[in-house]
Amino acid sequence: MAEATPVIDVQELSKSFAGKTVVNKLSLRVRPGEIYGFLGPNGSGKTTFIRMLCGLLRPDAGSGVCLGFDIQKQADAIKPLVGYMSQRFSLYEDLSVRENLNFMARIYDLPKQHALVDENIERMGLGRFANQLAGTLSGGWKQRLALTACLLHQPRLLLLDEPTAGVDPKARRDFWDDIYRLSEQGVTSLISTHYMDEAERCHRLAYLSYGKLLVTGTADEVVAASGLTSWSVFGSNVHLLITQLKDVEGVEQVVPFGNTLHVSGHDADMLEHGLQPFMDGEYRWQKTAANLEEVFISLMQDREVA
Repeated sequence: MAEATPVIDVQELSKSFAGKTVVNKLSLRVRPGEIYGFLGPNGSGKTTFIRMLCGLLRPDAGSGVCLGFDIQKQADAIKPLVGYMSQRFSLYEDLSVRENLNFMARIYDLPKQHALVDENIERMGLGRFANQLAGTLSGGWKQRLALTACLLHQPRLLLLDEPTAGVDPKARRDFWDDIYRLSEQGVTSLISTHYMDEAERCHRLAYLSYGKLLVTGTADEVVAASGLTSWSVFGSNVHLLITQLKDVEGVEQVVPFGNTLHVSGHDADMLEHGLQPFMDGEYRWQKTAANLEEVFISLMQDREVA
């Protein structure tokens, strides 16, 4: 069975501002219905890349298609088919929830606008806030309103730039429930995030640093490809080990998690040999799989050294 045509299929996209390269020959392929996580430190080029995909910025170089249209030559055809959600809340805070959605429906020139807005307000659980000013909503409800506005025109692709930044855990979970529901309906999502638990929810991931794509794959593939070995250390006073362990040969990261430390490095034998003198004390040691946070910190450190 032939593989479905990718929703996003771009090769070596580049973009510079004032002589500084922000996106550097980035290639990416995203399949229909996929939830694709886009990760990287601040300033890594994620927002610029997303804006190139939806036609808000024109690439300096590179080629490819988004939703079947050439991103260099047919950006205007892409825009109506995409739902874009920026990092900051971009709707009108002095309009009500319903007024904001009515305005967006007019922008897209949608049929039966009032009925459509009422339907989406109900479907997204915004009913009790329909007449409330958007600026008075909590962060989580602002996020839900912004997502609703993205969905009014039934886009085939969602480009969501750190959509859950600053919202509470329940609002984040509700958001991801919505994304999974949309994925089941065939909607594709490219989502930038700094939350590792959210990255693990994505079907596949891409990690950027200084405008370059460093790694792609499923969460398990990214961890496996990292080559990191990790040990967990348990004990009531385990924090007392932090300073000592950071100087041990083979140790690249020491990260506290409550009464546990995660100690990791790329050379498994050197790491275990270096940790051996500490294993006969009061602490319990256990070899564990590296997690995504350790992998991405390692990637960032390696990139900074390079």
